Amino acid sequence: MSSYDVVIIGAGPGGYNAAIRAGQLGLKVACVEGRETLGGTCLNVGCMPSKALLHASELYEAAAGGELTALGVEVTPTLNLAQMMKQKADSVEALTKGVEFLFRKNKVEWIKGWGRIDGPGRVQVKLHEGGERLLETKNIVIATGSEPTPLPGVDIDNARILDSTGALSLPEVPRHLVVIGAGVIGLELGSVWRRLGSQVTVVEYLDRICPGLDGETAKTLQRTLSKQGMNFKLGTKVSGAKTGKSGVTLTLEPAAGGTSEPLEADYVLVAIGRRPYTKGLGLENVGLNTDKRGMLANDKHQSGVPGVWVIGDVTSGPMLAHKAEDEAVACIERIAGHAAEVNYGVIPGVIYTRPEVASVGKGEEELKAEGRAYKVGKFPFTANSRAKINHETEGFVKILADANTDQILGVHMIGPSVGELIGEYCVAMEFSASAEDIALTCHPHPTRSEAGRQAAMGVHGWTMQA
Repeated sequence: MSSYDVVIIGAGPGGYNAAIRAGQLGLKVACVEGRETLGGTCLNVGCMPSKALLHASELYEAAAGGELTALGVEVTPTLNLAQMMKQKADSVEALTKGVEFLFRKNKVEWIKGWGRIDGPGRVQVKLHEGGERLLETKNIVIATGSEPTPLPGVDIDNARILDSTGALSLPEVPRHLVVIGAGVIGLELGSVWRRLGSQVTVVEYLDRICPGLDGETAKTLQRTLSKQGMNFKLGTKVSGAKTGKSGVTLTLEPAAGGTSEPLEADYVLVAIGRRPYTKGLGLENVGLNTDKRGMLANDKHQSGVPGVWVIGDVTSGPMLAHKAEDEAVACIERIAGHAAEVNYGVIPGVIYTRPEVASVGKGEEELKAEGRAYKVGKFPFTANSRAKINHETEGFVKILADANTDQILGVHMIGPSVGELIGEYCVAMEFSASAEDIALTCHPHPTRSEAGRQAAMGVHGWTMQA
């Protein structure tokens, strides 16, 4: 039996960052991972491969849709889907190998197999190579992540009815792709296949897309995606699916009740969210239970059992890779006896459609519900020099600040490269900056970042360029 300071179950963004930080702090650490590669869902079948396809499909559409022609670059593109998938796979392999290198660099032992808690301070691993291995440890970190949420009546076979993993590896461009769920995953992957030539229909149970996103921003995104050719059926539920050799027939009903109707597709993507993955984890062996959503409770990353810690998608908070990474660092710091906190009020979210959507902090609906007085500064990308010259003028930056103190409470953006711009406001909010602080800070010209400065000026009514 091997003995460790920390054993981490799962090597996604939460698990592998926890392992690396533990190694940096001189702890003896092992990370148990059941996949053949490190990186979890994010690196293997989530964030990274989807971004590879988003980028490639954007370039293809720019060439095929006349955007390059308008710039004086005339080409006639041919889609090589096999090569597009290969470059995606090559990029993913490079990233997962990079995590392996970081494990070696920081003296993290990767134990290849499926781990389960065997009792306090004990993790049993079913090894890939056969047999089992028992690990003894002072601390267990559960970082097992999440899996796609199934939809009753719609059985995923990853042939015609797909989860997000299947939608990343289709052998052909669908004639008609139906996406069930108008959240981040559905909109991003729907965007990929629409750009490559698919008719895309998004079916959403709620009467809006992207629940939780600032309402004005969500409406603008839906309007933009609709103009690009994506169809939306909101307030609609899918009650059944029948699969044939060449397609799927869905049964749709109004969410509020009413007459059903069929909808034909050759592929269906089920993207209604994700749920914590705790299958076979042996929680019962230490007296841990999940809530009705399948999540494990935590108090500053500690479970209710001494020596057992919980981070990432398997516990409360947004299911985001960077949230898991923040929790990983804080968790290991606390195990090592240091002070550490995660500021859950400053965790950004990004939707990598085109235009992108990025937000941090509170939206207008949330502030109104709290009864908190706030001011709004808003600036459109149509008035931003760099966006205009690049023909990327869709969208805006909106800053919400406390009406009395001017402290920034939330920032919401839709436009070009806003996933990169939002980091400025995460830093600002971490330091409790005011809108005036941003307004009086020099930004480089011409850049898209100036839109944020102008929005901050707008909080006080002195926007200069619109």
